[in-house]
Amino acid sequence: MTDKPNVLFIMADQLRADYLGCDGATWVDTPNIDSIAAKGTLFKHCYTNSPVCAPARIALATGMRPHRIGALDNQAFLPAGARTYYQRVRDQEYYVGCSGKLDLAKPDGYNGLMGDRPCNYGFGFTHPIEVEGKIHAGTSSEPFGPYSSYLKSKGLLETFRENFHGRGYFGADDSALETEDWHDVYIGRRAVQWLEERPKDYPYHMFVSFAGPHDPFDPPTEYADKYRNREMPPRVIDTGEGKPERVRKRMVRIDKRSEEELLHLRRQYCAAITAVDDMVGEILAAAEARDDGRETYIIFSADHGEMMCDHSLPIKHQTYEPSWRVPLIISGPGLPEGEVSEALVELIDVGETVADLAGSTRPDNIDAHSLLPLLRGETKEHRDHVITMERPYRSIRTERWKLTENYNDTTELYDMEADPLELSNVIKDNPEVARDLKKMLTAGMMEDKWRRG
Repeated sequence: MTDKPNVLFIMADQLRADYLGCDGATWVDTPNIDSIAAKGTLFKHCYTNSPVCAPARIALATGMRPHRIGALDNQAFLPAGARTYYQRVRDQEYYVGCSGKLDLAKPDGYNGLMGDRPCNYGFGFTHPIEVEGKIHAGTSSEPFGPYSSYLKSKGLLETFRENFHGRGYFGADDSALETEDWHDVYIGRRAVQWLEERPKDYPYHMFVSFAGPHDPFDPPTEYADKYRNREMPPRVIDTGEGKPERVRKRMVRIDKRSEEELLHLRRQYCAAITAVDDMVGEILAAAEARDDGRETYIIFSADHGEMMCDHSLPIKHQTYEPSWRVPLIISGPGLPEGEVSEALVELIDVGETVADLAGSTRPDNIDAHSLLPLLRGETKEHRDHVITMERPYRSIRTERWKLTENYNDTTELYDMEADPLELSNVIKDNPEVARDLKKMLTAGMMEDKWRRG
């Protein structure tokens, strides 16, 4: 029996950072997530390595930026030969569990009826409960994962499918299911069960990965009712001037909708966030009640954000702050409480932080860096820039500037101090800044590549 700490990592899907109470959102209720921030450090500038599910999660697992592992869209698989931080933690004699979405082999939609398909053991999980995403669960008449199996056992699978297909693109409606049968309640319940049943002879790393508040925005009615008339912040209005064609084409979809419909979308999104927050509370309680004699570190984050109609844009796939910036909170013994960090952080750094807590030595060939030296006050430096990418673009952000190279399209440059809403592309007025950022971006993507195995 070792004295190493437990690590509980809770991740939301498509949760923008500024829709949490601890990040200043007065219009949404997130008391349980806020409680983690009160006991830990809130990182105000954590950025995903790709604002779409599979590449972000594959990068997190490997500690490598997406271009290095060919993960530039949702058709990516985690390469079989890539070493993950889950494997490294497992090799430090940890139980490594999951409850929820993994998206490490997303193109193969079959998750195994119990969520324990063999590839998950190869990825490093010792006790996986991989739960299919709600979009996957809503597209088949037969179960192909634990959640759809659960719904079928209760005679609810067809009800769920009909409700899912009735919403359409970027849709929002109350769930046709009771709260106890809602997707993220199921994921949270399985996580609690895992924490309660796991033997206490080894430390654990539990990765809880909710499917929400990802669209379609389908909160249970009891949560939607709390937000029916809730005031929402005004959305960011953008003319599209200076934006690339790929962005302007997506803006048209939102501009065709009424403001009343867009307000309803935001309310349903917030209701789903609060429902997830309640399950976070249950998981935290289960972790505290476990009492296995070990200290426990708590991490909360998301794979990417959500535009939520700002700039007249839906969902993710953008380098604008609502889509690129993600929440990150870390708490635990010996770490500061109630702190706010302005350091630039990449999502891959979270996996390396978990591995560091478990006692694993950082490999030389990865891009991720542990946050523990920063958290413990051993250094004030972490990154001077962050990088994200998807197949149509690559982007870099420093403390002041953000540059996005849209391939075969307009390059964007924003002064984040003067224009935090990213409305004015100032690349024509700042050619030297753009030139330096392009060099930094190329160097960041090629860093030490010639020395890597």
